[in-house]
Amino acid sequence: MEKSAISKTKQFLFSIFSGFDRQLGLILLALAAIGFFTFLSASQNTPVHFQDELRNLMLSFMVMWIVSRIPPKWLETAAVWIYVIGITLLVAVAIFGLIKKGARRWINLGIVIQPSELMKIATPLMLAWYFHKREGVQKAWDYGVAAIILGIPVFLIARQPDLGTALLVFAAGMYVIILAGLPWKWILPFIAIGTFGIILIIIFGNTICANDVTWPLIHAYQKHRVCTLLDPSSDPLGKGFHTIQSMIAIGSGGFFGKGWFQGTQSHLEFIPEKHTDFVFAVFSEEFGLLGNLILLGLFFALIKRGLAISASAPNLFTRLLGGSVTLIFFTYAFVNIGMVSGLLPVVGVPLPFISYGGTALVTLGFGAGILMSIHRHRRLVQS
Repeated sequence: MEKSAISKTKQFLFSIFSGFDRQLGLILLALAAIGFFTFLSASQNTPVHFQDELRNLMLSFMVMWIVSRIPPKWLETAAVWIYVIGITLLVAVAIFGLIKKGARRWINLGIVIQPSELMKIATPLMLAWYFHKREGVQKAWDYGVAAIILGIPVFLIARQPDLGTALLVFAAGMYVIILAGLPWKWILPFIAIGTFGIILIIIFGNTICANDVTWPLIHAYQKHRVCTLLDPSSDPLGKGFHTIQSMIAIGSGGFFGKGWFQGTQSHLEFIPEKHTDFVFAVFSEEFGLLGNLILLGLFFALIKRGLAISASAPNLFTRLLGGSVTLIFFTYAFVNIGMVSGLLPVVGVPLPFISYGGTALVTLGFGAGILMSIHRHRRLVQS
């Protein structure tokens, strides 16, 4: 009787996880476990509880499981509708969205949602659909059309204002455009301009910041973030507080860390947003350089496995979509760790599967589900 029950349990679990990529699943499980245990420490003296994070993780897993069952062909068919719905919601946010902390980013549809999160998936989905339809007859002007498809959501999100999410959506879309074959002769001038701009900011940034010169095309708070990056000590109790305290936390962790629940910077309330955007500082203080190496290794394995799944995908749509989703995971991790370490300006970008969050975790689960779907249906999709 016991053997029969065990056999039925195995069959049930096999039916649930059939088609899952084991390597990817184990990596995601490890990241989620690290995130949950870090949250237990980081959430001390905050209004959120472990049940909230557990619910978010379970919801993210459910979304991943559901999406993994959806054939990529269905996603291709729905791509335009998902994109149009996302743009419609962004327009609705601009007209009658909810304002929190000076930004209009949310809308109440019975539940409060942030439509810009949807565009992290909808935009590369739409671009992958477009280039797949143009495969074999692609012209130079197709990249202009792709720029418009990408530019509309980026503009609507940036004016909320939400520069962090706008940059992530832009990156997700650009990955598709580049993977679709954007010529290097068009990419290199932008790289050169960007590099030149960074050099100018490094050389003259402190002088401009000290003289309180207005910067064109950016909001005042965005300028302050760049100035704080250049010299956090210029406003140690204001704009530079986040960066200074997170850097102290990372450095004080040493090689082995102070131990779980033993981080002084986080538990003495020196790290703001410690369970969300700055959770990496909490993790670094408690688990040290050794913990960071393990975490970075897991992210490297996630990106490597995602690219391997994308490379073996059967058609252009799935290759472009899988590659973009994988590289957006990289962008999340790179930007978050960079800003917490004081190497990049502070923007609202969570650490994948580690930071507390609802909508962001669901979006990440959706992306992971896409990779699972591509792997599961790779022999069924015709190229």
